[in-house]
Amino acid sequence: MKKHKKEHTENQDHATEAKTGAGQEFAPEDSASVIAALEAKLAEKEKEAAENYDKYLRMVAEFDNYKKRAARDKADIIKFGKEDVIKDILPFIDSLDRALEHAENNSDIQAFKEGLKLIQDQLLGCLKKHGVEKIECVGKEFDPNFHEAMMQEDSEYHDENKVINEFQCGYLLNDRLLRPARVSVCKKAGKEKNTCEQIVENGE
Repeated sequence: MKKHKKEHTENQDHATEAKTGAGQEFAPEDSASVIAALEAKLAEKEKEAAENYDKYLRMVAEFDNYKKRAARDKADIIKFGKEDVIKDILPFIDSLDRALEHAENNSDIQAFKEGLKLIQDQLLGCLKKHGVEKIECVGKEFDPNFHEAMMQEDSEYHDENKVINEFQCGYLLNDRLLRPARVSVCKKAGKEKNTCEQIVENGE
């Protein structure tokens, strides 16, 4: 009998605890606070996700720019990597130019001159294949970007600031200056004289 009474008492206690727990779980004020906390947490995570996505987009853009810069740098290395070799070849062109100049008035060595000219053409063709081109100077307007003025002289056959003679050829490598041409430039002496005379006449 006592055992039955004890079991009955324990069952009542469990029922009381269940009712108390159920009341705490489904209380309206507790549910509202839990929902509010979850919404706040969700908003925080959404903000964090948006910030992370923005960082990701920036990193993708930076990496894409890096790849483009690396590709340009590689292309420049390939395009201009032969510069030092070509500079070493240029003195041979200068020597051939001088040999042709000395042989110009000697008809006895015509064959020799033609041979030198052939070598020169072949070497220039080889240089052109690698992106090297000769700068045309004589009769052209003096351009400090491509010409180096060694002297100025008067000439009745050339206009002011025109290139009269070329002392050393200039060359471009893929349209970039490799070596400027050394030239003489026309400077009209009469022009300065006429200017001075005009100043005297005006009494200045």
